[in-house]
Amino acid sequence: MSTRSFRITVRGVFDGLGTDQRSELLARAAEHDVLRAAFTAEGHLSYDLAARSAFTFRFLDSGEEEEDILEATERAEEAAKAWLTQRGYHYKNLRSSAEDLSQAPPGKRQRRAAAAKYS
Repeated sequence: MSTRSFRITVRGVFDGLGTDQRSELLARAAEHDVLRAAFTAEGHLSYDLAARSAFTFRFLDSGEEEEDILEATERAEEAAKAWLTQRGYHYKNLRSSAEDLSQAPPGKRQRRAAAAKYS
């Protein structure tokens, strides 16, 4: 049995940020920029407070079975909640989506490589 990789996205909205919290997030905005977003085991947070109060966490997890994606999604949600709660950030509208990369269609490079292999 092979290991499956899962990409989990947890989205939400900051709720009722105080002046100090907003200042802290704005000061650290460069490290949480959307252009630096990546799927990581510990989760990567991105936001753009200048545009809106929404945030996204991106997690990378794995499992052996197709059903493991449900547990991976639950772990990602709990990790996002813990990160926010530990820092005193209130949030709302938390929702998650997950993708099993073994089920994803091949990318353009993979299709080209496969075509070249059989040409």
